[in-house]
Amino acid sequence: MRRCPITYEELIAGEYSSRGLRMLARQLTRLEPLPFTAEEQRLEAVRRAAKMSIQGVQAKLSARLNVNDGCFDVVDVGGQFILKPQSNLYLELPENEDVTMRLAADVGIEVPFHGMVYSKDGSLTYFIRRFDRVGRRGKLPVEDFAQLQGKTRDTKYQSSMEQIAATIETHCTFPAVEKLKLFRLTLFSFLVGNEDMHVKNFSLISRGGKVELSPGYDLLNTTIALGGTPEELALPLRGKKRNLDRRDLIDYFGFERLGLTRKSVDSVLKEFARAVESWRSVLAISFLSEPMKQSYL
Repeated sequence: MRRCPITYEELIAGEYSSRGLRMLARQLTRLEPLPFTAEEQRLEAVRRAAKMSIQGVQAKLSARLNVNDGCFDVVDVGGQFILKPQSNLYLELPENEDVTMRLAADVGIEVPFHGMVYSKDGSLTYFIRRFDRVGRRGKLPVEDFAQLQGKTRDTKYQSSMEQIAATIETHCTFPAVEKLKLFRLTLFSFLVGNEDMHVKNFSLISRGGKVELSPGYDLLNTTIALGGTPEELALPLRGKKRNLDRRDLIDYFGFERLGLTRKSVDSVLKEFARAVESWRSVLAISFLSEPMKQSYL
C-alpha cells in the first residue's frame, strides 16, 4: 500500500493525500515532482551555495511553494522551505530525517512542519519549513551556539553539553524552561542514535518577546546513516561521549547540572516510556527500507 510522504496516510490514488497538500497550503490541490533528479539537486546546491544563507555538510536548496503551479520553486533568496535531496554518500537520509523528526514531535520536542516530496527521478527529497521566516518577508533573529560560543565549522565539536547548558543560562529569557527542553532533546538524541548534535545544531530564537531554544532541526539517526561510530553524543557529557548511562544522563545532567526537579524529570521519562510503542508503529510505516527500519529499531 502506497503512503503519502507528507502524512504517512495510506493512498488510494495519487502521490499525496489531500490532507498533506492542505498542510502545505490550504488552496493546494496537486504537487508536481521537483524538476531535478537527486544528482541534479546536489549539483544545483553546489552551484548556488555561495548565494544562500543555509550551509552544512548535506546538500541543501532553498525553495518557495508555488501554489498556482502546484510545485516548489528553487530560489537563491527568500525561501520558505529547505530541501535536502538523497545523498551520494549516505543512504536514505531524507527518509531517516523525516521519521526522526516525527519521533521527536511524539515526545514533545517542537519541530517545524516537514515531509518529503518526489523528484523527477522518483527519489524522495526531504523538505522543512524555515522556522525563522514570518510571512513573505519577515525574519526572526536566530543564532546557533557556534556563534554564541565563538566557534567555527572547524571547531564545532570543541564544546560540551555543560557549555550548552551554560549558554542557555546566559542568553535565554527563562533558563529553567529551556533547560528542561535541553534535557528532553539530549535524551532523545541519545536514544535514537543521533551522534551529531554539535554546537551548530543548537540555536536560540527570539520570538514572542523572549529568547528560547529554537525548534529542533537536523535530527536523524546518524548511527545507521553513517554506519555506526563508537560515540553516543557529539559533545562530551561529564567528560565522555560513550558508555553513557542513567547516572550520566539523569542523575548528573538532569538533576545536578541542569537543576531539574524530580517531578519534571519523571514526567519526561514517562513520556519517553509511553512513546516506545508509538515509535515502533511510526517506524513500521516510514519510508525507510526494511533493513534500515530494523537497524533503527
